[in-house]
Amino acid sequence: MVKTANVVAEIGLLIYPECQLAAIYGLTDLFRISGEWVQEASDHGAIPVIRVSHWKVEDEEECVTCIWDSHPGEPHVLTHIIAPPSIVMPENMHIPPAAATWMKTMHTQGSTLCSVCAGAFILAETGLMDGRRVTTHWAFARQLAARYPQINVAEDNMVIDDGDIITAGGILAWADLGLSLVQRFLGAEVMLSTARFLLLDPPRQYQRPFAVFIPQFNHGDDVILRVQHYLHASASEAQVISELAEKEGMSERTFLRRFTKATGLRPVEYLQQIRIMKAREALELTVQPVEQIAWQVGYKDPAAFRKIFHKLTGLTPGIYRQRFSVLAANLTSNTQ
Repeated sequence: MVKTANVVAEIGLLIYPECQLAAIYGLTDLFRISGEWVQEASDHGAIPVIRVSHWKVEDEEECVTCIWDSHPGEPHVLTHIIAPPSIVMPENMHIPPAAATWMKTMHTQGSTLCSVCAGAFILAETGLMDGRRVTTHWAFARQLAARYPQINVAEDNMVIDDGDIITAGGILAWADLGLSLVQRFLGAEVMLSTARFLLLDPPRQYQRPFAVFIPQFNHGDDVILRVQHYLHASASEAQVISELAEKEGMSERTFLRRFTKATGLRPVEYLQQIRIMKAREALELTVQPVEQIAWQVGYKDPAAFRKIFHKLTGLTPGIYRQRFSVLAANLTSNTQ
């Protein structure tokens, strides 16, 4: 029986200035490979395939044009458009107005809009994410929320599917998004076969185990900065909020307000982040017992430590060590 292609979706990949081309070509290959697995498994004449097209922002001409198509010749019917990650930090991204205008227009014609990592800043310019729960790279979440306050940023999630808006988190989360779309259009069996062939995990749910604490020191409040330095240097010691406030000549209420405004966290939360940061490093780089690590970072009760560790990382200390202790093994082998 002669097998023919039945295009079940067309996914347009948006190429904007300094976007991550690895995501463009990686997604193109992922969807092509998934199609090959369908052919292997299909006994039917019509084989479901995903059409992929590349769309480039021509900033000078203020337009977006198709520059490559896996199935040329037929009119485009874009079911999904993906804004890939950027290779520059969000504050340095150039967001062409034509990109947001084109995506918004395609959305009115039925396209589902997707973003990966800092691609969320491109998608946010459409205004269509206002009031939505979306994700981006955990390191960019605060910037996205500050620049677009109408968006509900949920940086813990790897992929958030809100129907006509789909967002993915980390810079390599294009693989998670791509596999999710393969599962939607070609089925779970094809998705798993594609993931196994590419040595990828099936779509992950959370970024939290990968996120690290990035303290804010450039807020301009010298008094709070001094307190932060003190907390980083003495995190394992017991800290009393009223004593910290008194030391800086402030009421406790004023201290709490200024500290939260400057750092984005309450003092207790900030101290927890420092301690868990130090605990993660110990779990990655040493073979010390969890109870000893808990004591060293300031927790006298190992059960309390485990509870807070799980809250902030999404994993138990033991599972975290299993997943992230490769560096410790490398360091050990290099010293032998």
